[in-house]
Amino acid sequence: MNTFAPLAAARPSSVFVPAFDAEAARRDFPILATPVIHGRAFLDSAASAQKPMQVIDAVRRCYEAEYANIHRGVYELSALATKNFEVARDKVRTFLNARESSEIIFVRGGTEGVNLVAYAYGDKFIGEGDEIILTYLEHHSNIVPWQLLAERVGAKIRPVPIDDAGELIMEEYERLLGPRTKLVAVTHASNALGTLPPVKQMIEMAHAQGAVVLIDGAQGAPHLKVDVQDLDCDFYVFSGHKVYGPSGIGVLYGKKAHLLAMPPWQGGGDMIETVSFEKTTFAPPPNKFEAGTPHISGATGLAAAIDYVTGLGLENIAAHEHSLLEEATARMRQIPGVRIYGEAKNKAAILSFMIDGAHPHDVGTIFDHHGVAVRAGHHCAQPVMERYGIPGTVRASFALYNTRHDVNLLIEAVDKVKEIFK
Repeated sequence: MNTFAPLAAARPSSVFVPAFDAEAARRDFPILATPVIHGRAFLDSAASAQKPMQVIDAVRRCYEAEYANIHRGVYELSALATKNFEVARDKVRTFLNARESSEIIFVRGGTEGVNLVAYAYGDKFIGEGDEIILTYLEHHSNIVPWQLLAERVGAKIRPVPIDDAGELIMEEYERLLGPRTKLVAVTHASNALGTLPPVKQMIEMAHAQGAVVLIDGAQGAPHLKVDVQDLDCDFYVFSGHKVYGPSGIGVLYGKKAHLLAMPPWQGGGDMIETVSFEKTTFAPPPNKFEAGTPHISGATGLAAAIDYVTGLGLENIAAHEHSLLEEATARMRQIPGVRIYGEAKNKAAILSFMIDGAHPHDVGTIFDHHGVAVRAGHHCAQPVMERYGIPGTVRASFALYNTRHDVNLLIEAVDKVKEIFK
């Protein structure tokens, strides 16, 4: 008998929120006014989002007026830089609604966050014959680290399949869960299809079996309000560059009990209490996992990005993005020879498709000539493509600075491709 609950509706409203002005927001992004993008549709924010002036200013201010190494200096400038760095950590804590700032680890990106957990948690708590549940929706960054762990310790990877709409088959997830399940790693939002899995429900089911859960929020954090306490996830990772912040900075959230139990995964400065040739003792989290000089300006820029999106209103952004997705999807469905992949009931603002007779890479090149920047290929999600028996898709991803004009350009570009390949 199935014990899981029906899929809860989680889609943002399709109605534009009057308080959100996309045209005004576009003016905050100087790159959108440069010749290489001006008048064009930038629809590749799922790969990396553009940066508002508020973030650029914060990073520049860090280097111009507030930069020094942190945590070690006793002089005023170092104290200021340290304060700014820890303020950034607390802003991330608020953004994720974590209980304590010590549960926030700064890393290079979501990929490093997953790898940190795979090594520091996985090597200690997962062993031979244990099982790790992944899904067919995962980015390679949430597959390969677990495969490497499985090879090191003799564990097994058990993937949850998806149906034709790109939704997880929850009956299969329920079947895979068992006493051997030690960890579940699942995306908050699929980068290839946009699917929003029922992660809260999946966490509850995993915890009932005694397993821990990591959520890959690389695509979730830019589009969804995240509350790690409400989700009750054990780990959550996201990348700054996808949420309008700098590249090279990301976040790992971990429940305090797990972080205390995990050994360091890198050694170096600032992660120790005492060092001698006889014995080294380690600092508590978060320092235990932040060896060496961190990305100081990156943390400052990420804090500015969080201020920016929360100031606009995450719900407003989500509603705006989803209205663009719905319009683009409806218009695509009316074009003969266009096949959409990923039509889950609950989706982030990602539209993946193919045009009959045209390879995705060719489509991406032709789109570029007609002023539309999209991603083309397997999107580091080859199991998804294998599921559909295709080499890849064309992916248009919408962000807060996109408008209906961008949707029009996208549809016009599709028509140009169809003319060429008719």
